[in-house]
Formats: sequence, C-alpha cells, structure tokens
Amino acid sequence: MYHSRTISITIDQNWQDIYEAYWRPQDFPKWASGLSRSVLTHDGVRWHAEGPEGTVSIRFTEHNQFGIMDHYVRVNDGPEIYVPLRVIQNGDGAEVQLTLFQQAGMSDVKFLADAEWVEQDLLTLKLLASPDAAV
Repeated sequence: MYHSRTISITIDQNWQDIYEAYWRPQDFPKWASGLSRSVLTHDGVRWHAEGPEGTVSIRFTEHNQFGIMDHYVRVNDGPEIYVPLRVIQNGDGAEVQLTLFQQAGMSDVKFLADAEWVEQDLLTLKLLASPDAAV
C-alpha cells in the first residue's frame, strides 16, 4: 500500500463543461506540465510524449459521463503508475481532484515536490477554465 495525497481545486464553472473541455488526452499538455512537455502522439493504444523525467507512455480512461479522467503513466521503461483524476460537481461549480501515490523508493522530498507540481498544474487548469481566459 502506498502513502497518498489527494490534491483538489475548486473551479467556478459547471463540472460537466470542465470535463468536456479537458478530458481529451491531446488537451492535457495545455495544463498538465507534470505529465507532458510535448504534443501527445497516439499509437492506437497508448499516448506518447516527452515529460519532465523522460519518455512518457500514457493510457487514458475512455470518455464517460462521470467526470473520470484516470490515466496510467509509464516513464521511460519504469512501472505503470495509476493516477486517479476526477471532475466532480460542487454546487454550481466543479471540484477537480487528483490522487497522487508515493511510489516505492520515492523519497518524501520527491513526493512533496510532485504534489506541489500537481497543485500548480491544477491552478493552470483553473486559469484556462475561467470565462475570461484567452483561448
């Protein structure tokens, strides 16, 4: 069992609108810098990109009505890491939640740095999703 931390941000937009605008794998590089620093390419099964720690291979959950944006990430030839990501209703707005698991052998310092990176990425998503954001 891994130590975990769920990072959440509230966005003053309809949760379904947030999900529909950002569920597509090719949209993740717009806001998820911790996942990809380049355009994602698709081989029919997995998406591929260059990430901050090397070559990234990603499997994404299919489009769904529940706001689930889970994905499975493999960096270089390492183990596949499960990343639960949800967009849920919060009144008239949305709550975006990502659960980060401290992987085997990951230091507490690295885990904290990854959590801070996720927080920054979620803030970027919030800025993109604001009604006055430049498209």
